[in-house]
Amino acid sequence: VAEMEASLLRQCPLLLPQNRAKTVYEGFISVQGRDFHLRIELPEDLQMKNARLLCSWQLKTILNGYHQIVQQRMQHSPDLMSFLMELKMVLEVALKKKQELCPPPPPPQFYSSLIEEIGILGWDKLVFVDTCLSTIKLKAEDASGRKHLITLKLKAKYPAESPDCFVDFPVPFSVSWTPQVSCSSLISIYGQFLAALESLKAFWDVMDEIDEKTWVLEPEKPTRSATARRIALGNNASIHIEVDPKHPTMLPETCFLGADHVVKPLGIKLSRNIHLWDPENSLLQNLKDVLEIDFPARTNLEKSDFSMDCGICYSYQLDGAIPDQVCDNPQCAQPFHQICLYEWLRGLLTSRQSFNIIFGECPYCSKPITLKMSGRKS
Repeated sequence: VAEMEASLLRQCPLLLPQNRAKTVYEGFISVQGRDFHLRIELPEDLQMKNARLLCSWQLKTILNGYHQIVQQRMQHSPDLMSFLMELKMVLEVALKKKQELCPPPPPPQFYSSLIEEIGILGWDKLVFVDTCLSTIKLKAEDASGRKHLITLKLKAKYPAESPDCFVDFPVPFSVSWTPQVSCSSLISIYGQFLAALESLKAFWDVMDEIDEKTWVLEPEKPTRSATARRIALGNNASIHIEVDPKHPTMLPETCFLGADHVVKPLGIKLSRNIHLWDPENSLLQNLKDVLEIDFPARTNLEKSDFSMDCGICYSYQLDGAIPDQVCDNPQCAQPFHQICLYEWLRGLLTSRQSFNIIFGECPYCSKPITLKMSGRKS
């Protein structure tokens, strides 16, 4: 017993007995140069499995998530000294994990220089800043009046280390950053942000015109980074375009979706009139000229003219997909989700398959219908 008390005094000199029976100890346990207050109440037989551990709020916070481990150590430790050594080890692990999750705060000059930079930039441009000043959101308008945001995640070594930048752009946004140069700062990043907005103005002008003057089926709520649009043409047909952000008025990648008798003539017109494409005109105007059509606005397309729901599941959106398979019978022209039509045809005894194409009958008009399956269904 005397040897254990001497060892306890060496290892935990700030934890002292509070009575003659030495069944109550109170004081501090030291780990990583920090002292944590605790109180241990032992039964008369001094067995740890029946002991009671009382921790300060600070110690409780650090041991949050480790209570079960501490209880196990109390149950299996032969004496107080063994338990305290085990507790120190648990504390070491808990503190190390806490330091990884919550790195030490940056020096005071980090905050003072950041406040100064925001002041020079203009507080009116600040949209959000967190309590640690590690996440900052700044706003800007492009020449067409569109509002844009840039989110900056500052690191503790800022400005020696470049912050992470997040923007809603259709192209990568790379920040030029030289730690040794004093001008590498929020002001420099904001300037590069404005320059990037100017370079993408033509692209967003093109996409905004499409969104305003046509019925865009997908995406429903396009972001500024979205380069694709699926546009309704009427007669359950649509065109999918992929616009190049760097050359937005050039001919985009194009794909027609719908019944063959509707989309084949459009494909022929595109091939025949491609020489009419003029990069000086807007993309939408070029599409009208080349396809010899007027794109119907959403307000002009009635339900009877453009049936939106799948003829099998009776819904529009299904796992992010919309009905893009259409019966080729002009009197039917019922749209279906690809997966719905696939499951329907697969269940028919009269259906047959050749490689990745299924031949069967339309669920509505019983006329022949074909489905070319994508890789995920094979």
